[in-house]
Amino acid sequence: MDGFDIVMVIAIILFARLGVRLVTGYIKMKKDNNKEDSNNDS
Repeated sequence: MDGFDIVMVIAIILFARLGVRLVTGYIKMKKDNNKEDSNNDS
């Protein structure tokens, strides 16, 4: 059971890192799109 716990901890850490990267990338993309939209309006 100890080995399984170690594998689960590693998997959770990897998924958490992936989620953080996806969220930060989405926020950055959204911010860039808003800048482009405001530049096109003026």
